[in-house]
Amino acid sequence: GEDVKVMGLREKDKITLTIACAFVGRHLSGIEEYDAVKRELTEWVKEITSDYTEREVTVNVNTADDYERGCYYLTVTGTSAENGDDGSVGRGNRCNGLITPARPMSMEATSGKNPINHVGKIYNLLANRIANECVEKVEGIQEVYVRILSQIGKPIDQPRTLSVQIIPKKGYDVEKMAPTVKRIADEWLSRVTDITEMVIEGKLRTF
Repeated sequence: GEDVKVMGLREKDKITLTIACAFVGRHLSGIEEYDAVKRELTEWVKEITSDYTEREVTVNVNTADDYERGCYYLTVTGTSAENGDDGSVGRGNRCNGLITPARPMSMEATSGKNPINHVGKIYNLLANRIANECVEKVEGIQEVYVRILSQIGKPIDQPRTLSVQIIPKKGYDVEKMAPTVKRIADEWLSRVTDITEMVIEGKLRTF
């Protein structure tokens, strides 16, 4: 299918690629062929990456598959849009109301996504809450950036990565802030379902 998404994460000298590739069911004879094509795709991507980097590369394809439950990324049209979760809204709508080209920002559209399990919505709002609470409760923060990276098929409260970057005011030490910041992030992550409830109740803005 034409709906292919690639997420890349580099941790020092290790690169992890997570690929979501919609397969078109009518072109496959069965699950055995689906699995064979998926493995072929994995090896093909590994070969390509060796042309560009000498780092260790791990490739994961369609990580939400669960063969025991009969769950596969099979589609009719070749896109995930047929599941009604396309989120057709302007990509410039930030959940914090800001457009910040000179600072880190996500191009994920917060509006138009379901608040139950779409990390494009939930993680944007969660990162915003963590950042706001850090500024409110930790003295000496000039700027704070929260990045949350998911991996398809993993529980929402277990992101692949959650990092908090702090730019302190003059005279303040980031290391002294770290324990409180980590506690705030961990607490919000443990109650990530609160984000869903807050969206449904209209307590969180999405743009």
